[in-house]
Amino acid sequence: MAAKIYTNKDCNIASIKRKKLAVIGFGSQGHAHALNLKDSGCDVTIGLYKKSKSRAVAQKLGFKVDDTAEVVKNCDVIMVALPDTVIPEVYEKEIAPNLKKGQTLIFCHGFAVHFGFISVPKDVNVIMVAPKGPGHTVRSQYVNGKGVPTLIAIENDADGKAQKIALGWAKGIGGSRAGVFETNFREETVTDLFGEQVVLCGGASALVKAGFETLVEAGYQPEMAYFECLHELKLIVDLMVESGIAGMRFSISETAEYGDVTVGPKIINDSVKKRMAAQLKRIEDGKFAKEWMKEYKDGCKNFNAIRKAEAKHQIEEVGERLRGTMSWIKKSKIGKGVSQASYVSASK
Repeated sequence: MAAKIYTNKDCNIASIKRKKLAVIGFGSQGHAHALNLKDSGCDVTIGLYKKSKSRAVAQKLGFKVDDTAEVVKNCDVIMVALPDTVIPEVYEKEIAPNLKKGQTLIFCHGFAVHFGFISVPKDVNVIMVAPKGPGHTVRSQYVNGKGVPTLIAIENDADGKAQKIALGWAKGIGGSRAGVFETNFREETVTDLFGEQVVLCGGASALVKAGFETLVEAGYQPEMAYFECLHELKLIVDLMVESGIAGMRFSISETAEYGDVTVGPKIINDSVKKRMAAQLKRIEDGKFAKEWMKEYKDGCKNFNAIRKAEAKHQIEEVGERLRGTMSWIKKSKIGKGVSQASYVSASK
């Protein structure tokens, strides 16, 4: 069954405009939601811990800033824009003790709620407003009069107004300009994790590295391997985003298209799909969520070791050197010790 799509005419920002809004966290998504809502004429306060470096950034951008607990006490609609791993502790210590009947909690991802890392009271609306794009894109599209497709979901409708608030918030950040799609917390959480792990991040990076390594191990220059297995990937992805897989195939050479349709299924075959299905099951039953939260609580020792090893891969050294010759590629501070929030702020 196709998802229901809401547009500007279906969304009324009046549902939130007379309320006191709060965004807890000022990273990628929080930063974008807060700025877009502010520019849409809403009253937005930022909630942060006392020593947060983002306090000065938010104040410079014209926001009221207060401690998280105080913001929860004084606001009607509260977005929790924090990392999945941080939400449980902040919720338990700062948010839950200060919640009141009739308030609304908004999340940009369903992880903490769906997998039961937090438990929300029945007399509070619990909704999700999740743009399908990073914060800097949510912000830049809004500034340009456009928007990013946005998901909404209702986990708890305490006062019968949860959907109207979700649609109003989606309109305030520009999502209704592109389309607002209704889903639920489970579907958003499972599909988001699956996409990240199996296709967008895990699958794509593993495929790129495997192709690079295969060529280099066969004696081909690493520069040629980088161009063919990583650099040109953006061209193909852009074509697919713009006009689908069929449109991409129309735009490439017949030789490339023939190789695509005859060789691709031999590489990504039924055995790969079986492993994808197995990982989907691990996501659905919460095993991945428990594994990740345990890793975080244990100090991310294994995670950090993998990060360190991956950063030393030959493709990183070759890529950094080659990108230095490409004047059209904007030099990014991401990965150089600059926080995501700082990067987004600096890019405005």
